[in-house]
Amino acid sequence: MDAFECITTKLDLREFSSQDISSDIKSKILEAARLTGSGLNTQHWRFVVIEKQKNLEKLAEDSTSGGWVSNANFAVIVLTNPRYKFHMIDAGRVVQDMQLAAWNYGVSSCLFTGVQDEKLRSDFGIPKDLNPTIIVGFGFSAKRTYGKKKSRMPLDELVYYEKYGNAGRS
Repeated sequence: MDAFECITTKLDLREFSSQDISSDIKSKILEAARLTGSGLNTQHWRFVVIEKQKNLEKLAEDSTSGGWVSNANFAVIVLTNPRYKFHMIDAGRVVQDMQLAAWNYGVSSCLFTGVQDEKLRSDFGIPKDLNPTIIVGFGFSAKRTYGKKKSRMPLDELVYYEKYGNAGRS
């Protein structure tokens, strides 16, 4: 699948089948993360991969908005260094690349940011100098997704030219 097709068809899904994701595909998803660009090439992020069912359940308990992650095949806690003002932008970039790489192999994903910080840090050994910025769960979809359409606003409601409010090109 080409990159544009990945972008136009990718859906955020929270219901996963019990089908395992091969270690080869998991490695490619993590490699996509490693290869993502970062501000000043700091590569400040770190990744905690959660694969064991008991730890996926613990991750769900530590969340305020990601209870669904207990049914994922695996999850990644993306840690960033808040010392860099761009750390959250970098987290978004790296998660997007992981999700698109996964989608290319038919693997669904979704993310959440709501966590009980101290509990998450304690349960997964996260150091104080790193921020648990985003958590993304991966798995094969439990539902048929092929051909589903995204609900998005049209470009003419989102894009302005040269100045905010200028809808048409001059």
